[in-house]
Amino acid sequence: MTALLTDLNPEQLEAVTWPHRSALILAGAGSGKTRVLTTRIAYLLQSGLAQPQNILAVTFTNKAAREMIARISTMLPVNIRGMWIGTFHGLCHRMLRAHYEDAGLPQVFQILDMADQLAVIKRILKERSLDEKALPPRQLQWFINNAKEEGLRASQVDTRGGFNRTLAECYQAYEAVSMREGTVDFAELLLRCYELLSRNEILRNHYRSRFEHILVDEFQDTNRLQYKWIKLLAGSGSQQHAAIFAVGDDDQSIYAFRGAHVGNMRDLEKDFSVSKIIRLEQNYRSQGNILDAANALIENNEGRLGKNLWTAVGKGESVRVYYAATDMDEASFIVDEIKALHAEGLSLSEIALLYRSNAQSRVLEHGLFNASISYRVYGGMRFFDRQEVKHALAYLRLAASPDDDNALLRIINFPPRGIGARTLEQLQDQAGILGINLWQAALKACGEGKVVSTRGSQSGRGIAGFVNLVLSIQQACEGQPLPEIIRRVVDQSGLVAHYQAEREGNNERLENLKELVNAATSFVHEAEDDSLTAFLAHASLEGGEHQAEGYQDAVQLMTVHAAKGLEFHSVFISGLEEGLFPHENSRNEPNGLEEERRLMYVAMTRARQRLYLSYAESRMLHGQVRVNVPSRFVDEIPEELLKRLRSSGFSGAGYRQGFSGTGQSTVSSAYSRQGGGKNIPVATAGVASQGLNTAGFHIGQQVSHTKFGTGTIVNYEGSGSDIRVQVNFRQAGTKWLSLTYAKLVPL
Repeated sequence: MTALLTDLNPEQLEAVTWPHRSALILAGAGSGKTRVLTTRIAYLLQSGLAQPQNILAVTFTNKAAREMIARISTMLPVNIRGMWIGTFHGLCHRMLRAHYEDAGLPQVFQILDMADQLAVIKRILKERSLDEKALPPRQLQWFINNAKEEGLRASQVDTRGGFNRTLAECYQAYEAVSMREGTVDFAELLLRCYELLSRNEILRNHYRSRFEHILVDEFQDTNRLQYKWIKLLAGSGSQQHAAIFAVGDDDQSIYAFRGAHVGNMRDLEKDFSVSKIIRLEQNYRSQGNILDAANALIENNEGRLGKNLWTAVGKGESVRVYYAATDMDEASFIVDEIKALHAEGLSLSEIALLYRSNAQSRVLEHGLFNASISYRVYGGMRFFDRQEVKHALAYLRLAASPDDDNALLRIINFPPRGIGARTLEQLQDQAGILGINLWQAALKACGEGKVVSTRGSQSGRGIAGFVNLVLSIQQACEGQPLPEIIRRVVDQSGLVAHYQAEREGNNERLENLKELVNAATSFVHEAEDDSLTAFLAHASLEGGEHQAEGYQDAVQLMTVHAAKGLEFHSVFISGLEEGLFPHENSRNEPNGLEEERRLMYVAMTRARQRLYLSYAESRMLHGQVRVNVPSRFVDEIPEELLKRLRSSGFSGAGYRQGFSGTGQSTVSSAYSRQGGGKNIPVATAGVASQGLNTAGFHIGQQVSHTKFGTGTIVNYEGSGSDIRVQVNFRQAGTKWLSLTYAKLVPL
C-alpha cells in the first residue's frame, strides 16, 4: 500500500484515499488526473474496499480506457476482468447485449456508424419523396441524434411549425426502420440503455448493488443524458448506493457544440451532496509564467468552480507575443522561430502550431513547405487535400481543360445531380468505344450543343445539367482575374449551397472554400505567372505526398480542439484577432465567449517551456485584406508575463514602413526583439548584380516591370535575399514580388 501512494502530492493523496462518499475532483491541466483515477481504483482493490466487479469506470475514448486498464494491470497482480471500464457507448452496448430481450432488441442487433445511419436517412427521404435540397440528410441526422441526446423520442419532440413536423415524422419513420431491421445508432445505445434501466426496477437494483464505485473521467464533457444515466446507476437520496468519483475541469469544457454541459459539475455537487471539492492545482507540465498567464486569462470567466495552477519548477521564460503586419509576416516569423528552435537541438515533433479553425492552416503550410520544414496536420488533412478544396480544384481543372477525366469523375455527380453509377459506366463505355475523353462523350450524349436540353430521363437531365454548368462556368470566368475565377467557380458549382445545407461541419468546409480564394489572391501577389493553370500546378505541388509520414520528425499542426490532451515543448498560437479567436460565431451563442476563453486556456496549457502568441494587423479574408483588432485574450494577460516582439518599422497604424527614404535605402529585418531591429541594406538582396540602382527603392517609389507595367511600391517584407516588395500596378493591381528575381526598374 505504501508503494502505491508514494510520490502523490497531498491533494492527490486525499483524492485517492477518499472514503466511500461521492467526490468531485477538480483536476487542472497537467495535474496528474489519469494517475489519480487509476491509483484510486488500485487503492480500492488493494485495501479491500472493493472487488473488481464493484467498479465501473467511464472514459470518453477507447484509447483512454485501454490506457487505464494497462496502468491498473501494472500496479496490481490481480485479475481485473470483472471491472467494467470503457466509454459511455461501449458500456451501454455491453449492457444491451446482456439484456437485449428486455431492451426490445434482437439478439444479433447491429450498430450503425455515422455513414450507415446517413444511408438509412437518405433511403427514408427517398421513400417519402422528400427533396434532399429542401431537407438535407445531414440536417435530419443531426436532428435525430440531438433529440436522442436530449432523451427525446419522435413522439416527444416539438412539432410546432410545418418543418418541425416533417422532421418529427422522418424521425418516427427512422425509428420504425431501425426496429424492423434490428439496428441501433450511437445515440440510440445510450438512450435505449437509459430507458431500459428507467423502466426495469429489477435490472436497475441489480446494477446499483453491483457497482459500488462509479468513476468518471473528463466529467466536464458529459452531456445531459450521460449524467442522467450515471445518476440512474448510482441512485440518489435514500436510494443512493454507489459513490461517484468524478474527475474533470470546468475550465477545459470546450465541447458545447457536441452537447457537453459544463453545468453537470454544479449539478453533481448538489445532487450527491458533495461536501468538498478536491482541487488538483500543482501542474507537472508547464513552467510558471505560462501557468500565470493561463490563470489570469481564465479568471475572466464567471461561474467557475475556481482553481489556480502552480508549479514547483520555476517561472521559466516569458510568454512571447508577436504583432505581425500581415498574415504572411506572421507565418514567416513562426517559420524562422521553428528553424532557430530546431537548430538548437529541439525535435520538430516537440513543436506545435495551433489555430482556431482549419482554414488558418493554409498560410502556415505554405510557409513551412517553402522552407522545406517537415510537418504533419494532426487529426486532419492538409489544406489542398481537404475534400471541399479538392472538389473546387476539380471544377477549376475542368474550367481550364475539359479533357481532364479524373476531375470530371470527381465532380460529375457532386453536388448530387442524379447521375448514377450505371449512367457513368455507360458514359465511360461510350468514350472507350469512340476513343474520346469523358467530356466529349458527355457532349455527344447531349447532342454536342452549346446549350443542351435538360429534358428526358433523370440521368440524362443530370448529364445535361452538368455540361451546361461547366459551359457556364467557362463563360463566366473568361477574362477574369484568378481570385474572381475561384470565387465564381466555388459559388456557381453549387459547392457553397451544398455545404450550407449540411448541418454538421459545414462552417469549417465553407471557411476552407473562402480560404481558397485567399490562396489565389496570395498566389497572384507572389507569382509572375498568375494564370489558372499555374495556380493549379501550385496547388498540386503543395498537396500530394509532402506531408511527413508518421515515423518522421515533423512539426505538428492542429486546431485547438484537436490539441486537447496533448503537450509540447514549444507551442505557437496564431491568429489571435477578434473574429478569429474568439471566433465571430461566439457572439451569437449563449456563453459563447466563455467557451472561447476556455479554448484559449486549453491551448496555452499545452506548452511546457515556451509559448508564442501571434496576431496580424491585416489578414487576407475572402480574397480581401481585412484590418484586424488584436484578440481581447492577449490583453487579459498581465504585461509583466509577456515579451513583446514585433516587426521593426511596424507602424501600428495599418501598414508597415519599409525603406528609409534616405540616401542609402534600407529595409528592416523580418522582426526585432524588444525593438532592437537590425537594418540591412537593400543591396544585400542581390539586385545590384542585375544592374539596378538599389539606392532608388523606397516606399512610394515608382517602378516598372516587364510584364505588369508601371506601379508604386507600397509595402515590403523580409530581409537579405528574401526581401519582397508590394507594388500597386496601374493595370495589373497589387502584387508581391521578390527583389532578387523581379528585375524592377526604378523610375
